[in-house]
Amino acid sequence: MSSRDTKTDVILIGAGIMSATLGTLLKELVPELEITVFEKLANAGEESSNEWNNAGTGHAALCELNYTTEKPDGSVDISKAIKINEQFQVSMQFWSYLVNNKLIHHPQDFIMPLPHMSLVQGEQNVTFLKKRFEALSNNPLFQGMEFSDDPEKLVEWLPLIMQDRAPNEPVAATKIDSGTDVNFGALTSMLFDHLESKNVDINYKHSVHDIKRTTGGLWELKVRNLDSGTVERHTAKFVFIGGGGGSLHLLQKSGIPEGKHIGGFPVSGIFMVCNNPDVARQHHAKVYGKAKVGAPPMSVPHLDTRYIAGKKSLLFGPFAGFSPKFLKTGSMFDLVTSVKPDNLVTMLSAGAKNMALTKYLIEQVMLSKEQRMEELREFIPNAKSEDWDLVVAGQRVQVIKDTEAGGKGTLQFGTEVITAADGSIAALLGASPGASTAVHVMLEVIKKCFPQHMKEWERKIKEMIPSYGLSLMENPDLLHEIHTSTAQALGLSEKELVFS
Repeated sequence: MSSRDTKTDVILIGAGIMSATLGTLLKELVPELEITVFEKLANAGEESSNEWNNAGTGHAALCELNYTTEKPDGSVDISKAIKINEQFQVSMQFWSYLVNNKLIHHPQDFIMPLPHMSLVQGEQNVTFLKKRFEALSNNPLFQGMEFSDDPEKLVEWLPLIMQDRAPNEPVAATKIDSGTDVNFGALTSMLFDHLESKNVDINYKHSVHDIKRTTGGLWELKVRNLDSGTVERHTAKFVFIGGGGGSLHLLQKSGIPEGKHIGGFPVSGIFMVCNNPDVARQHHAKVYGKAKVGAPPMSVPHLDTRYIAGKKSLLFGPFAGFSPKFLKTGSMFDLVTSVKPDNLVTMLSAGAKNMALTKYLIEQVMLSKEQRMEELREFIPNAKSEDWDLVVAGQRVQVIKDTEAGGKGTLQFGTEVITAADGSIAALLGASPGASTAVHVMLEVIKKCFPQHMKEWERKIKEMIPSYGLSLMENPDLLHEIHTSTAQALGLSEKELVFS
C-alpha cells in the first residue's frame, strides 16, 4: 500500500478525552476547520480515559481532602478546591450545551448523580474535617454540604462502612448530594462519534513516531499505519499532543524550548472491585479518605460506587504500583528513553528528593492481596477476601520540572499544558483532576494558541459556557441558574436510578 501525505489545519494526537474536547470546541468555533486525529489503539478512549483506568469521579473538590490543606495557623486553605470546582462547572456547562443541541445523546450513559463524601478517623482528623466543612459550607460553590460525627447519622449515610466498626473510634464524614460519577470512556466515544459526523478524519491504529518543524513553519508528523506498516507524512498548522503518558516523548521530539528540562515519573494504579452484588448494593456514594503519610496525592483511598456499561459496581483503591511504561500499552523503555541531556539533572534531583515516595511505591508493589484487604477493612471492617478482585488501572505520568518554589526536579501533582511561544503546538502532561477539568484546560489551550481569534470567538464560547470569564463563586445567582440548567440537561436532578 502506498503511503499518503496530507495537509490539514489541525492534528490531534491521541483519541482521549482531551483531544475529543479540543476537537469538539474547535469544530463549534470554526465548523469548516479541517481536523485529523491519530490514535495508536483500535478505538477512542481506551487508555487513560477508559472507565476502568480512572476513578470516574467528577472532580469538583467536594470530597477530595488533598485539595484542602491546613495552614500553620490551623485554618483551612480552600483556594485549590474553589479552583477545581469552578473548572468542573465549566465541563458541566459544555456537556449540557452538547446535549441540549443534540450533538450528543443519552447523558445517563456517561454521567450519573452520586453523593460525594469525605470520611476520617481519629480525633485529630475529625477536628480537621469539621474545620474544612465550616470553610467550604460558607462558600456558595459547596452549598448543601453536611457534616456529622454522630454514629447514628453515619450508619444512615454509610451502612456498609459503619457495620461492625469499633464503637469507641472517633469517626466523621461530610456529605454532599450534588456529586457525580462520570464514565469518561463513554463520553470520549460519544464525542468522537460526533466529530466523525462533522467530517473529522479519525485514524485508529496509527502511531506518531516523529514530529518536526518544516522550513515553512508547519509541523510535519511521521505516522506509522499499524495495519499496513507503511509510514505516512502529515503536515498541519497546529498540533495538539494529547497522548496521555505518550505525550512527553513527542513533546521532546518537537524540539520546542518550552519542552526542555521536563521529565516524567510513571505511577500505575490498582483497584479492588467487588464481585458480590449484595455487598455493592449496600453502598451508594464516592467516599474519599485521607492519604497515608508519605503517600502521593493520587493515592488517596476511596470507596466508589461506579456506573459502568449500565451496571452498578463498587471499587476501592487506588493502590500505587510501579511500571517504567508511560502508557498501559507502552514500552518497558519509556522511562529510560525519556531521560535526555537537558532533563538529566532535573530527573536526578527528583530522584534524590523523592526517596520516601520511591520507598512507598516499592512497598505498595510488594503488597499481597491480604494486605490490600487490610487497607480495605479500614473502610469496610467486615470485608471478605473472596468478594473482591484486583483490576489494574491506567498509568499516570507525573510531571517533573524545575520550579521557583520547589527548585530543581520538583514532582508536580496535577495537569500541565506546555505550549510553544508561537502557539503552533501544545502538549498535555500530568494526571488528576485531568479529565474532569478537560473543558477548562482545552479553553486555555485555545486562548494560548489562537489569541488572535479570541475576540471573535468569545460570543460562541459564552453560548457554550455561560459562566466563561466570570467567577461563579462571586455570582451566586448565575451559579444557581447553571446548577439548575445543567442538572436538568444531564438528568442529574432525579433520585437514584435503579441498575442491575
